[in-house]
Amino acid sequence: MVSALMTKGVSLQLTPMQIPDSIAQSGSDVGIEKNAVSQSEIVVHPGELCRVALELKNWESQAQQLTLKLDGTFPLEWCKTEAEPQRIAPLEQGSTHLVTVEVPAKKSWYTDLWFRVPQAFFEDQEVLSTHSVQHLELNFRGCLSVCPTSESEATRRSPTGLRPSPIEQSSFELYVRPRSTYTTFLPTVYQEIDVIHRFVKIFEEAFDPVVNSFSSMWANLDPLTAPQSLLPFLAHWVDWPLDAQLSLTQQRRLIRRAVEIYRSRGTRKGLRFYLHLYTGLPLDEEMSREEDKSISITEPSGQGCLLGVAQMGVDTVLGGGKAYHFEVRLRCEPDYPIDEQLVRRIIEQEKPAFCTYDLWIEHR
Repeated sequence: MVSALMTKGVSLQLTPMQIPDSIAQSGSDVGIEKNAVSQSEIVVHPGELCRVALELKNWESQAQQLTLKLDGTFPLEWCKTEAEPQRIAPLEQGSTHLVTVEVPAKKSWYTDLWFRVPQAFFEDQEVLSTHSVQHLELNFRGCLSVCPTSESEATRRSPTGLRPSPIEQSSFELYVRPRSTYTTFLPTVYQEIDVIHRFVKIFEEAFDPVVNSFSSMWANLDPLTAPQSLLPFLAHWVDWPLDAQLSLTQQRRLIRRAVEIYRSRGTRKGLRFYLHLYTGLPLDEEMSREEDKSISITEPSGQGCLLGVAQMGVDTVLGGGKAYHFEVRLRCEPDYPIDEQLVRRIIEQEKPAFCTYDLWIEHR
């Protein structure tokens, strides 16, 4: 859809870059002169940018300084241009200068017009209060005019203030339509009818909240993303007791990994994993030496009494050590927050009942 007109050595052409999904019916003919040979149809969806390519051709053998002026039945702030606008006052109320440019002889000047309708166009209470829903304006008309800059300057300075006749005009239809995805499920012949687009959009607006709720249902069942009010319900699912002493983030992590903790309960791996979820200290699984890990769980035992090797009181214990005894060492930064009483309660809960332990919290 291209609108073009060539008179007096200047031609103006508008080319919408988006192909409309359907052909709308024009509904407003107020305030725009019908001097153009053909019209462009521009469909704009609220909240989305719509690009229209503009070409201004100078057919004369000398350069011309021209001013582009926009008139329309729509709010003119909906339209912007890529070119740097000149600080020129509007010729009259309801019209505005877009840009003043010098076009070389036998050359074209290109720019883009960008149309953007506010995201809340259909929900705007101010619009709904001034127009009844049955008469909400969706179809608008616009016109781009080309005037010689010198004539425009003379008109603004003249006491009569008469408007100079433009040497070129290109009119267009601007349709505001909601974006609809349901129409893609219709036969092609119905996808090209504007009234069907708007009719189907009614059902889309009604069903979308329900569809979106089902699409995001997984987030309500994941302890990491579920609302706080659902955490007791999710904890009950895995029989995990909520502890008020734990932070909300710690509770979420523990509920999510509760089944893994159950599988390893009573083992070194299970205790280290539980302490990792509570404290946030790394597991350091890539380290081979247990003594070097941030969460170290060891059983104190020597190599036995080897003649010529063992040192009394250093690596040899007379009478043997404690049976079923282990040591837990947590290595962290000096200001790292760790509740020792809570750590002891976790160890008591996870260790076998017949085992004893020692706990050290070491600062690096």
